[in-house]
Amino acid sequence: MTQINPSGIKMAIREILSLIRERSVVREAWDVTFLIAKCFCGFHVINTYVATVVLPYGPSMIPTLPITGNLLLAERISTRFGLVGPGDIVLVRSPQNPRIVATKRLIGVEGDSVTYVVDPGKSDRRETIVVPKGHVWVEGDNIYNSRDSRNYGPVPYGLVQGKIFLRMWPPKDFGSLRNSSVKNPPSDEVQSLNKASIVFFWLKNMGYSVNRRMFDVLV
Repeated sequence: MTQINPSGIKMAIREILSLIRERSVVREAWDVTFLIAKCFCGFHVINTYVATVVLPYGPSMIPTLPITGNLLLAERISTRFGLVGPGDIVLVRSPQNPRIVATKRLIGVEGDSVTYVVDPGKSDRRETIVVPKGHVWVEGDNIYNSRDSRNYGPVPYGLVQGKIFLRMWPPKDFGSLRNSSVKNPPSDEVQSLNKASIVFFWLKNMGYSVNRRMFDVLV
């Protein structure tokens, strides 16, 4: 007659339970990893094909957008269906430096006749150009301090990355930017802002810690 060893049974049960726990931990880890991967994939798809958050930086869109401190939302659907037009604020990949995506205002589309000031800081000389097929003309609202189509010419439509439609931050300025008009301040005010901006950015690049609000008051 075979005798049953209680200690052996207990050990076997412990091994089985340990194996079950290990499989449970592995399964849970796999589930979490799969969930994270799905979230990243979903975020990538939304960011690339639907909408993206924008943190504009620089003086080229003053006074519509300040140098820093705004959080914007841009959608990418309109550009894919050709639903952007003059007056829209768009994201444009620089034809001179593809790593840079700038925020500019769309002034004209293919076939439009655009008249622009060549060098507003020095003269009022104007030139007129017809936007070629498959291109757009973009400018910054602050024509005194903006690198745009006046510098590098018409931009291929394929470089238009999205249309900005909403300002989410700061709360006091929350609202739509779909039909925001260009509200250029007097030229002397803009040039004063530009001088302050140039000095501010120079100090920042030199490694100095500068409080922007205090700097504006002092300047």
